Amino acid sequence: MSISIKNKYYLKRILPFGIIWLAIAFLVMWSQYAVNPEQTDIIESDVPLTFEIVIFASVSIFLVGCIVGCIEVFIVNKLFIKQSFPQKIIGKLFLYTVVLSVLVLILYLLAASIVSNESFFSKKIWNEYVGFFTSITHISTWIQLLFSLLVSLLYSEISENLGQNILYNFFTGRYHKPVDENRIFMFVDMKDSTTIAEKLGHKTYFKLLRDYYRSFSDAILKNYGEVYQYVGDEIVITWKLDKGLKNNRCVECFFDMKTALQKQKKNFKKKYNTIPDFKAALHFGQVTTGEIGALKKDIFFTGDVLNTTARILGLTTELKKGFLISEPLSRKLEPSETYRLEDLGTKNLKGKTNSIKVFAVHKAARVSY
Repeated sequence: MSISIKNKYYLKRILPFGIIWLAIAFLVMWSQYAVNPEQTDIIESDVPLTFEIVIFASVSIFLVGCIVGCIEVFIVNKLFIKQSFPQKIIGKLFLYTVVLSVLVLILYLLAASIVSNESFFSKKIWNEYVGFFTSITHISTWIQLLFSLLVSLLYSEISENLGQNILYNFFTGRYHKPVDENRIFMFVDMKDSTTIAEKLGHKTYFKLLRDYYRSFSDAILKNYGEVYQYVGDEIVITWKLDKGLKNNRCVECFFDMKTALQKQKKNFKKKYNTIPDFKAALHFGQVTTGEIGALKKDIFFTGDVLNTTARILGLTTELKKGFLISEPLSRKLEPSETYRLEDLGTKNLKGKTNSIKVFAVHKAARVSY
């Protein structure tokens, strides 16, 4: 059974929580064993590090990390979306402390019942928990939990702010040495953005942009697109050539974005008394991809394809078309009945010597029988 791209995206955000928690737990367990390999001088409330307990603890901690990741991705992150970075971290730490207090209680009782073969609800197990609660072990456990929580939250916030796969690419060193790639680029530009900005004022316009970009998220994920950068009211989306061509994802992404924005029409009208729209251009070519920057590192693409795509986008106003695609890319697309191409001929591009043939892309009309 294949996993959808949206679920893969969520898994990539949730699993690091479990991995980070497990790595820190292994480090703590190893340090405990290194200090006291014979398991001597342990207090009565401590659970000894037997093989069964190590396995139980590893699985439990990984699952707790993943549970925290699920809560973070699907619930808590949305509650703190408008807060500053320090407010997010402090607020989330407080909230998770309450949740983890309950989990620590349950997991300790389970571990103690496994070791002593006593019932989960037996008086002996609960007396041991009271001893554990007042022990130094309990304090060290909370230090471990809060440290794991802090590291995973920092990872999540940094990863989300950097963007899709950026932190992963930095850690793996994928683009530490520049590589040549064939990529598709889509430049998306909001229509009449200057007029809208003047009408709303810069603060309200910023809020509109945030909602506008957020409305595209699912459409971009669904079609395996990667957001390269936001530049004012413009967004640049990219695909590796094979990924973008499969099922014509690069074209379908545009229409899915249109549909997503259409669904938010009432919300934009109500909040901003305006309904944003956009135009786009698609082209492909070879780029050199690598890490760049001295004061700030970033994954950077360089190649003529970016300039050409930007110039094709500029033709949308001149030709009064909402979606343009280059002729070289059109030849690589799979046959489709969901859209049609309108030949606009060969056009000169501003600032470039070579001209290029372009097509307008239109959603095919449904045929009723």
